[in-house]
Amino acid sequence: EKEEWYFSVQDVVAVLSESTDPKQYIKKMRARDPQLSANWGTICTPVQMLAADGKQRKVQAANTEGILRIIQSIPSPKAEPFKRWLAQVGRERIEETIDPEQAIDRALETYLKKGYSEDWIHQRILSIRVRNELTAEWQARGVEQGREYAILTDEITKAWSGMTTRQYKNLKGLKKENLRDNMSTLEIVLNMLAETTTTE
Repeated sequence: EKEEWYFSVQDVVAVLSESTDPKQYIKKMRARDPQLSANWGTICTPVQMLAADGKQRKVQAANTEGILRIIQSIPSPKAEPFKRWLAQVGRERIEETIDPEQAIDRALETYLKKGYSEDWIHQRILSIRVRNELTAEWQARGVEQGREYAILTDEITKAWSGMTTRQYKNLKGLKKENLRDNMSTLEIVLNMLAETTTTE
């Protein structure tokens, strides 16, 4: 099951636009951007959130992709850093398409910045390769991505840990975070061994 974060559209718009009437600002923003307005129903969805008065209310919300799209339509100095960051990420993705090695270099750099040891990073990068070999084998055998991958991954995780992936994430107190990025070197090696055995 894929978990997503949702953000209150009105709250984000209020902060970035500094508008005293964010509802009205959103109406004007949609009028200025017909493409945004045309896709508003796809971008936004009602989500139950805790309101300022402490009560749960349904508010217009958007996932990460949706909120970043909305931010692009806010002509405000406060929105500018997000727009520059989006441009940078876009440039990096294009560079990675041209030279895939850059993606690996960026991953290494990110793991180092997060404080992981070089030994752990080596094992993690190796585990990504092992996982890719496994999913390539599944694909060759007609296993469909999504639910079927999740079921098989659960079985592999159970084989070496005695828990499903969800149970393991709960044990580690993880919500949206990547389970493998929160494994010890030993856990990564055990998981790799299970995946390699499955592939063969």
